Amino acid sequence: MPTDSTALLCAQSPCYETGTGRLDLPRCQACNENGEFPGEEENPHLYGHFSSQNDEVSGSKAPARSKSNKGIPVVSEQVPGFYIFGDSTVDSGNNNYLGTFARANMPPYGRDFDTHMPTGRFSNGRLTIDYLALFMGLPFVPTYLGVGGIVENMVAGVNFASAGAGVLHFSGDDLGQHISLSQQTEQFSEMSQDMSLAFGADETKERISKSIIYVSVGSNDYIHYYLRNVSGIQSLQPPWKFNKLLVQGIRDELMHLYNANVRKMVVVGIGPLGCAPHFLWETNSQSGECAENINNMIIEFNFALKYMVDSLNSILPGATIVYCDIFEGLMDILHNPQVYGFAYPNDACCGLGKFGGGLICAFPSMACSDASTHVWWDQFHTSDAVNSIMADNQWNARFTKVCYPMDLRDLVSVDS
Repeated sequence: MPTDSTALLCAQSPCYETGTGRLDLPRCQACNENGEFPGEEENPHLYGHFSSQNDEVSGSKAPARSKSNKGIPVVSEQVPGFYIFGDSTVDSGNNNYLGTFARANMPPYGRDFDTHMPTGRFSNGRLTIDYLALFMGLPFVPTYLGVGGIVENMVAGVNFASAGAGVLHFSGDDLGQHISLSQQTEQFSEMSQDMSLAFGADETKERISKSIIYVSVGSNDYIHYYLRNVSGIQSLQPPWKFNKLLVQGIRDELMHLYNANVRKMVVVGIGPLGCAPHFLWETNSQSGECAENINNMIIEFNFALKYMVDSLNSILPGATIVYCDIFEGLMDILHNPQVYGFAYPNDACCGLGKFGGGLICAFPSMACSDASTHVWWDQFHTSDAVNSIMADNQWNARFTKVCYPMDLRDLVSVDS
């Protein structure tokens, strides 16, 4: 039988094949009885966007929908909508439309995705948010820049995330264009206003208050700003002060979302950057030892982030904010790779140099043959197999408890 993280997809698909990924559990492969990728009519939940002119970049078409009495399309009875903010850890293709080096719309990215094509996701396959969307009974979430401003295409969720983005506006500027966190929340406000005009203010308010908002941001503020010591920032602000600056910035945007009637939020911490292949290469790690100075900064940031979330939960009426510590979950995988079915905990599947951390993943010839045996897909991003585990942990603590004060499955059931 398929795993929990692929149960919905497999239930829609006539066949799946067993792989040798994590814990030797079966991995669903999208196919029909002829071994072909199904179309919209055969498997609507495979597709992440409603119809748009740019569906081909993210492998998505319109799923079947019912309608509420007031006219807003209803896709899931569990969660009205899933709205995502952040960076390349959750960007599913917004950067395809921007002038930037931070793009993943070329092979070998996406080779193990449901369409076996690059979509803009920084992975060989799905992101954590893709698995979470299926748990919620939703299709893959469309990108804000891909829906063309069509309000009907946003009601079940929109992905505002942009690779290279940070809490600070200028983090990631060395990569080119990106949409910072504050710009993303402004886009959400504009979308909310458009929904109010189209469907009515009361219904829009109710729908947004019951939707799940997911925020994963902060790593680029370290990778492309603080750790590069841009403008001598390290001498101006010690790590604790820089952490405080970032957490305050995230708090401001959570308040912005709360004032826009958001009531259910998920805030994700930063993973162990010091264990990413790029920093193993940069610090000349001998046998995969993580850069502890970098990880210690991230641990302090995550602690401050959780404290801020706890504080907001105590002062915002009607709000439920969940903090998810992916650092803890990923470190458990790195410390016990064989238990999870990974043969290569330190080496990127796609990259060049020691640990695959020296050069970015740019050509199919740079990639390994089986990404499911690797924790890391490229210099900074985890593989589809790891993303599946992290989704399981966030949804119901299947392998490691990472979310507080509750898992996402419980958050879905909270009355707003």
